[in-house]
Amino acid sequence: MRKGFLVVLIILVVLQSCKKEDYYRSDYSGAALGTTYNIVVIADEEMNVQSEIDSVFKVINHSLSTYMPNSDISRINNGDSTVIVDHMFQEVFKMAKNIHADTDGFFDPTVGTLVNAWGFGPERKISMDSTKVDSLLQYVGFDKVSLNANNQVIKTAPNVYIDFNAIAKGYSIDRLASMLDAKGIPNYLIEVGGELVAKGNNAIKGKSWVVGIDDPETMMDRKIKILINLNDRALASSGNYRKFRIDDATGKKYVHTVNPKTGFTQISNTLAVTILAENCATADAYATAFMAMELDEAFKLIADNETLEAYIIYSDEFGETQEFLTKGFKDVVVQ
Repeated sequence: MRKGFLVVLIILVVLQSCKKEDYYRSDYSGAALGTTYNIVVIADEEMNVQSEIDSVFKVINHSLSTYMPNSDISRINNGDSTVIVDHMFQEVFKMAKNIHADTDGFFDPTVGTLVNAWGFGPERKISMDSTKVDSLLQYVGFDKVSLNANNQVIKTAPNVYIDFNAIAKGYSIDRLASMLDAKGIPNYLIEVGGELVAKGNNAIKGKSWVVGIDDPETMMDRKIKILINLNDRALASSGNYRKFRIDDATGKKYVHTVNPKTGFTQISNTLAVTILAENCATADAYATAFMAMELDEAFKLIADNETLEAYIIYSDEFGETQEFLTKGFKDVVVQ
């Protein structure tokens, strides 16, 4: 299951000085997890946490990256049943199990077999038709994998492929947040590939962290759809409007979201989903699941889950763009 790339822009005032009113600001940016990251830290003392940031990304990659052939998850996918997974893998696995159940299987990390086959993963795409989809669906289903007492992954078939990319990016942000929390840092904003966690506020300015969400219908120049205040919350987005591939032979567009129920790429009138949650792994996973669901199913699940706030941009039956916001999401929109 591949995440959409709805980039969330951090709206920050450029400061002339890193110190004001006894607060110090430090910024960190770079490349990690196949994308980019930006982290802003504001504290009452100068500090440098670059080495700790690098360490978090390193251990996440070693455990959960399907793009690294020697990572634990890659070794498991290649048939190594001796791998004893670390606590991070265990946490992500258990969270994925819970969200898989809550979404009636629409969030499914084993859909990676089909994601790769359709050409959206790290492996070479193959020619797909209904017969090939049916042959691969037998390896899809998170009920086909489990953890034993020794924390080894047990698969019902060797060809079951696990891909946590739709939750691991959010989880990495949560781990970065935990690291900053352990250092007693009261104010920070973490962004990795468009997903965010915010704590405290922009203490130098005495204002909330403010972030902007891209307009999914703007294909060329970037345009902000809405601004929101983000305080002590996590945010993740998914969309199928920018990440797609065109079949060279037919010219058909295939969006990146693969429906784990049917095995086919999802054609949906849902343009983009943004989720607010207590942690970014949860927001990450649900944003992905809602892209694979029909709108009515997504609306019902959001209504039943009191821990989530949602902003959904969709096209109605007349082709007009509409917006759905939960009350909690409306409350944080900058007017």
